[in-house]
Amino acid sequence: MTDVSNQRVGFVGLGDQGGPMALAIVEAGFLLHAWARRAQSYDALGGAAFERHDDLASLARAVDVLALCLRDDQDIRDLIEQHGLLDALRPGATVVNHGTGDPKENERIGAAFAARDVRYLDAPVSGGRPGAVARTLTTMVGGEQSAFDRCQPIFDSFSRKVAHMGPVGTGQLAKLLNNALTMTNLKNAADVFGLAHQLDIDLPQFQDLIAVSSGSSAILEAIGTQIDATAAAHLQSLMRKDIEHFADAIRDRGFDPSEVRARGLGGADAVVDLANKLAQRADAL
Repeated sequence: MTDVSNQRVGFVGLGDQGGPMALAIVEAGFLLHAWARRAQSYDALGGAAFERHDDLASLARAVDVLALCLRDDQDIRDLIEQHGLLDALRPGATVVNHGTGDPKENERIGAAFAARDVRYLDAPVSGGRPGAVARTLTTMVGGEQSAFDRCQPIFDSFSRKVAHMGPVGTGQLAKLLNNALTMTNLKNAADVFGLAHQLDIDLPQFQDLIAVSSGSSAILEAIGTQIDATAAAHLQSLMRKDIEHFADAIRDRGFDPSEVRARGLGGADAVVDLANKLAQRADAL
């Protein structure tokens, strides 16, 4: 595995998840460079040592590896088209996309970077802000083996599990399949907890019971604890975006995603109500 401990790592996207990831990179001993549109975004790094850049181009020129933790593929297109990212990166650099998006679009983005002799990894993460803070994210990576080897020590700084899935786009495929499972599990939980609510069963106590039983799932354990009613509303919009990316990716490959998509949307639609139900019952105790 390549030692990148002396290489310069850039980070863009210091949000709820990206901020703790960038902090983990600093605290693992890497030389961090950061750029953000809003000054308050840098607060996520606390008192950690890093170099702040006034524009994306100066950041891109300074780093060996540039990590992006943005909402969707269009945000990367914006960096390319509006901020001159392609022109600023040095040949031989590596760009890592930690956001969740469309596998085919990531292939196209990867090809645009490759034309400039820049390596590209699609490396979405699973675990949300709690996983980023605890440094227990799962990182699913698509791209060249050499680029993966170069960046794995960076991924290890905030991950419990890092997996190289294959060429560019396969990291996104793995993440979308994972998210489809999450959302369909959520739909199952919402249906059963809805029945429990009608039966006047104590929902927090029932959730505690299920957490150590065969009906448990990661999303069920998180609802009402790591994911409160406020966070659920934000999560809902991300889920709806991701299930459509999932459906598009499956159709592109000649398969029918309709049943899984429908249940996934049902899970997304139910997340706020389920979080509210658990919060209301917990408050009543």
